[in-house]
Amino acid sequence: MCSGDIPGQIFKVLPFVQMVGVQDGREGNNPYAQISPKEDFMKQLLIFAALIAFAVSASAEDIMKVTLVKPDALTWKDNPNIPKGAQVAVLVGDPTKAEVIVQRVKLPANYKVPPHTHPYAETVTVISGSVGLGMGEKFDAKGEMVKAGALFAQPAKHAHYVWTGKEGAILQVQFVGPGGIDYINAADDPRKK
Repeated sequence: MCSGDIPGQIFKVLPFVQMVGVQDGREGNNPYAQISPKEDFMKQLLIFAALIAFAVSASAEDIMKVTLVKPDALTWKDNPNIPKGAQVAVLVGDPTKAEVIVQRVKLPANYKVPPHTHPYAETVTVISGSVGLGMGEKFDAKGEMVKAGALFAQPAKHAHYVWTGKEGAILQVQFVGPGGIDYINAADDPRKK
């Protein structure tokens, strides 16, 4: 089964589900034995749930494809959602859709992203350089700078901020889209400047 109108495909099967006699073990497996409306509903619900599980797993297979991205093939672009100077390269997925996203973020030296949250959980890996990763709604660049190989995972809607020192950094960010960022202080939002 391929992706597309999965709910539509499932509802096309429902009349068939109602025609299928599920033997319930009463009266010697008599297919004409009377079952209660509640039992009938539960059987149809179970079959419907199985169809949904099958359709979702088939759809998930269509979403994730084998992908190889080499560093020299990255296309870096400015991102209006973060302060000017940083660039983003999307490796996997479409950040406007509800799918797995893997992107790289290139931060210049002496750069900061003010306190913000995301509507999704994210995992951040430092690919190169060093970066400060702080927690909370108030910016404080006194924390530890972490180097390449460090991993930072956080839940959705968790306030945090990022900064670089004398060197820039490249981060790899993974999340399930669609992407989004909400600044704690609306005046920090570069989209409103």
